[in-house]
Amino acid sequence: MRIKFTLLCCLFLMGGLTLVQAQEVKFGDLDKSPMDAAHYPRSAAFANYLSADDPERNQKIKVLYSRPLKKERNIFGQLEPFGRDWRMGANEATEVTFYQAVEIGTTQIPAGTYTMFAQLYADQWIVKISEERFIGGSENRDVAKDLVAIAVPTMVTSKARESFVIGFQKIDEGMVHMIFEWDKTRAALPINLNPPSLAGDDASPMDLIQYPDMSRLRNYVEEKDLAANEPQVRVVYSRPQMKGRKIFGEMLKYGEMWRVGANETTELTFFKDVTINGKDVKAGRYGLFAKVNDGSWEFIIHKAVQSWGNANFDEKDVVVKMTAKTEKTPATLEALSMTFVGKGDMVELVVGWENTMARLPIKVK
Repeated sequence: MRIKFTLLCCLFLMGGLTLVQAQEVKFGDLDKSPMDAAHYPRSAAFANYLSADDPERNQKIKVLYSRPLKKERNIFGQLEPFGRDWRMGANEATEVTFYQAVEIGTTQIPAGTYTMFAQLYADQWIVKISEERFIGGSENRDVAKDLVAIAVPTMVTSKARESFVIGFQKIDEGMVHMIFEWDKTRAALPINLNPPSLAGDDASPMDLIQYPDMSRLRNYVEEKDLAANEPQVRVVYSRPQMKGRKIFGEMLKYGEMWRVGANETTELTFFKDVTINGKDVKAGRYGLFAKVNDGSWEFIIHKAVQSWGNANFDEKDVVVKMTAKTEKTPATLEALSMTFVGKGDMVELVVGWENTMARLPIKVK
């Protein structure tokens, strides 16, 4: 009897504990401004139903937002005052994810997740994309984190929409409009899906030398001197810098191939036929490599002009090779430097960097 009583007590206590634990859990009610998602392309929302090669699987944009109701209120200019930022929905600030880089106005926005706001006016909204995340509404937001602010005109719709909605309108393969609509107001934000690709400042800026020097600027040469300033040789190359590094023997290891610069392969143009190391070379564009060694460089002129360094170098592309002894530069060269030195019917391409230089003799026919 005592055992049964003890067991009953334990069950009662356990049941009471479960009841207490259950009372600690509180589930939220349905939100009066339910959350929704907008996808572009729309089919990307159910990509698992699409074939692997269907382009609609490739999601480009997704928006998470809450959808407040009109409820017989006048929205823009009253509920949402003109001149103030609006979260473009309710509750948390509307969140947009770009799965690729896009351009809005003239601003490129990298792939990533951002928040959206709109400063409201009667005839336009100024739509803003911000790096600030996880904020409710637009109060006390950090406007310094806005990446773009672009004015988009509003239009009056024929029928009032009860709940705020965001969607997309495809314009063409490169342009889509993100559409916002509530009450009798619609606005459209143009998004360029094919932003221009523009390089920033290069750490190894490109440069050009030409022989004779004034052949680059023939519009400044007097007519009587034009013949003497016909272009003969040109080099286009990128100029890496030492930046505290030891170059030859360390950064550029002896015995290894070097593009004689940075980035694209250094480009040599012969405007006339030339002779290098006793071999005739036809006028045209060529690439320049060098195999650096302690005391000498082996210059290599080759046909693979459109290349990025010496990856996949093929011996069959070699036009001529020439070994040149290295010399000490007159002064330390922070950046790779090239110049031409004329010597009678010969012109020397002199390449120098750090405290080392070498000469490539070229005979112009």
